[in-house]
Amino acid sequence: MILSWIDISIVLLYLALTLFIGFWLSKRASKNLESYFLGGNKIKWYLLGLSNASGMFDISGTMWTVTLVFVYGLKSAWIPWLWPVWNQIFVMVFLAVWMRRSNAMTGAQWITFRFGEGRGGRLSHLIVVIFAVISVIGFIAYFVGGIGKFAETFFAWDLSTVILGLHLTSAQVYALIIIAITTIYTLKGGMYSVVSTEVLQFLIMTVACISIGIIAFNSVTAEQIVAATPQGWGNMMPDWNLDLDWSSIFPALNDKISSDGFEMFGMLLMMMIFKGIFASLAGPVPSYDMQRILSTRTPAEAAKMSGLTSLVLYIPRYLMIGGFAVLALVYLKPEMMAMGTNMDFEMVLPMAIQKFVPVGLKGLLLAGLLAAFMGTFAAFINAAPAYLVNDLYKKYVNPEASNAKLIRYSYLSSFLLVLIGLGFGLFATSLNSLTLWITSSLYGGYAASNVLKWIWWRFNGMGYFFGMLGGLVASLIIPPLVRLWFPGIIDIYIFPVILVVSFLASWLGTLLTKPEDMEILKKFYKQTNPWGFWNPVKKAVMAEDASFEPNKDFKRDALNVIIGIIWQMSMVVIPLYLLTGQTNSTIVAIAVFVVTSVILKRTWYDNLKNIDRKKV
Repeated sequence: MILSWIDISIVLLYLALTLFIGFWLSKRASKNLESYFLGGNKIKWYLLGLSNASGMFDISGTMWTVTLVFVYGLKSAWIPWLWPVWNQIFVMVFLAVWMRRSNAMTGAQWITFRFGEGRGGRLSHLIVVIFAVISVIGFIAYFVGGIGKFAETFFAWDLSTVILGLHLTSAQVYALIIIAITTIYTLKGGMYSVVSTEVLQFLIMTVACISIGIIAFNSVTAEQIVAATPQGWGNMMPDWNLDLDWSSIFPALNDKISSDGFEMFGMLLMMMIFKGIFASLAGPVPSYDMQRILSTRTPAEAAKMSGLTSLVLYIPRYLMIGGFAVLALVYLKPEMMAMGTNMDFEMVLPMAIQKFVPVGLKGLLLAGLLAAFMGTFAAFINAAPAYLVNDLYKKYVNPEASNAKLIRYSYLSSFLLVLIGLGFGLFATSLNSLTLWITSSLYGGYAASNVLKWIWWRFNGMGYFFGMLGGLVASLIIPPLVRLWFPGIIDIYIFPVILVVSFLASWLGTLLTKPEDMEILKKFYKQTNPWGFWNPVKKAVMAEDASFEPNKDFKRDALNVIIGIIWQMSMVVIPLYLLTGQTNSTIVAIAVFVVTSVILKRTWYDNLKNIDRKKV
């Protein structure tokens, strides 16, 4: 497809603007590491919230989610629980406050706040750095897989070539070019650049999403959708066995469902809830989400930032996702059937953009989606170098290094991580396989240690180290071993095995070594003030400070998490019900959104005014 000069001009203008922002902000970002990685803790919480929401608009995730709606219909609203998407609710309700009270720069630095500088603390610190680097490389590979396919669809030039003996397709070369531009502006501007470009991206994407929703709403009727889909496609309620039979309409979709491994939908949902509770309570992985929390000015603003992320993200995003899915279902079947055995369902999104989006809006949407990729990618390559430079080089190699040298080494570490991530991403098989490995296997190794660190006073640095190490090794070794006996099994069903291995390693590592020093535990408990099994430490703190008020908010936080998940889910299904012509269900979903918003206003938001009274 050849884009019009108007669309190409809009895309090129946006790319030039992002480079300009990066270089313009470079002076402010290069003052010191706090300015580079956290924006000096001076960025407004609502800008960080918009940036965080924008960062979740990545192309790879959007292509994957459009495919889910296309294939699974309203039941697709449950599938992002694989991550789980509602980890943002746990963060919003209490974890953001707990994390921000540390005053740390990175998740690894936070670990020394929890476990101290002894042997266990140092080993825990090291294993978090290793996990952060592995997870960032995994996400870079995930992003590369989407951007190449996406760009090749819209730009007509054949850029296939041979580099260092490697035969690269046009899609891979496009990915290299876009990643190079993203890396340059991120290196120059740091967190300031990431947030500034992502706020701009959010505004562009919101306009584009609403426009796509309007196009779909005016172009597709409920009757057309019913005719194009099997019975049950428009029903959100999950069945134990996925009852979607595409045989008479689009037979290849049955093969897609089988290859995804989602046929036992009830079991899948139970596993997603089981995994989701542990993964969410563990808190954000040490990457871009945690960096934004640590970048806020106060703990209350960290909570507000996380809440705003959910509030502004889902309705606009699902207007676009649902819009493209229903347009493709009704109008793109011939083109997709023509692919034959080479059918690639991840191309639903770019094909729909080609056919349905008018000139001008197409350029705006492409600029927005490119910005989405660039913003999310930039956030990751801003986060990981903080661990290598601040948590390794500065801490252990050269504590007296100048700011100029630290910033220079941050550039170098970003560049090396991008190269490694590219190496994995250029040869990944599919977005779905990468998504399932990252969300289930890799996170399975993260969950156990990071749940225990919040809630159990006896859990020590050695337990954390062995739990994380056991989880990492298990996430790399167990999935291929399990598939020897159960070919085709998806990663989420392997999650409990990895979780058990990590829990056992955490438990044994803790019980076979001595507790952390009580002074370290008292400082952490008093400053963070978590709920959980902290009774010995709580007694010690209150013996020294009778005015200390321990956290008694567990029941309220648990209620707010449940209400928050319903609130978030309502924002996902409102656009889907609207675009599929289910008027009554749309009204019910809106009512649920309003009621849950009122409850959260009273039980969560109104209580934030008391949060920052605690001095940290």
